[in-house]
Amino acid sequence: MYEIVSALWPVFALILLGYIARRMDFPGESFWCQAEKATYFILFPVLLVYKLSQADMSAVALDVIALSVILLIIAGSLITFLLKPVISSNAEGFTSVYQGSVRFNTYVGLAASAALFGSDGLAIAAVIMAIMIPSLNLCCVLVFAVYTHKDKGVSSALTAVAKNPLIIGSLTGLLLNQSGLGLPGFVEPVFELLSRMALPLGLLAVGAGLSFKVLKDCSKELVGSSVVKLLLMPLIAVGITTVLELDPLSSQLLLLYAALPTATSAYILARQMGGDAPMMAAIITGQTLISMCTMPLVILLLA
Repeated sequence: MYEIVSALWPVFALILLGYIARRMDFPGESFWCQAEKATYFILFPVLLVYKLSQADMSAVALDVIALSVILLIIAGSLITFLLKPVISSNAEGFTSVYQGSVRFNTYVGLAASAALFGSDGLAIAAVIMAIMIPSLNLCCVLVFAVYTHKDKGVSSALTAVAKNPLIIGSLTGLLLNQSGLGLPGFVEPVFELLSRMALPLGLLAVGAGLSFKVLKDCSKELVGSSVVKLLLMPLIAVGITTVLELDPLSSQLLLLYAALPTATSAYILARQMGGDAPMMAAIITGQTLISMCTMPLVILLLA
């Protein structure tokens, strides 16, 4: 338990520091938007290309990992739909509950992967992420199309998935790895320095986006989506990895990603496609705070 908490504590400490800095207006309101943009479009893709291009993928069962991720998404989606009458009273609210139940926070996931499992874990995490991101975005867009009837935004949302810099970074890193090309020698030290900035700045940006004001009006939806995301999804992940006999490191990484709080980008999608954006903000904030307690316990008890 001590080792797990010691590894995860810096991750959540940076989130809290980001929250404090934003509330103290340091270094200024405009900084945080630009910091998140730089992390999302430059630093994280560079990190993924750098780590994946150098990783030893010979022992990674890509097909089994892909199947595990797809089964996890399907199971989480089915459970959320079955619980809809209990945890959501309207269509717009259900889209936020759905996102809160199945999506995951990329920044926290990559930072926790590196802290707990090092470079090997980070490489497998990037593979999981390369499968999860497009699959979940497609599912979420389809849910919005059905429940908010925002058919006009579906094509643009799917285009955004195809242009997602994290997906592009993951696929580029895998291509460089599997082709044997690797990074050119003069590029590698630059990517190495840039990659060091990605995780700290990303976690600070997560904390800066938290807001306690939105929590009070969405308690039922927050509790329902949190039970699915932070409790049931990890249990499902353990069942899947056991049945498919996934190797220990890949199993622990899938469990870690299943136990992550929902994505901060879910708020943007809710706003763009007619969902309940205030409820989504409450779920993001609540789950991020709750996961500080649940993630170490889940990893300790189920890993």
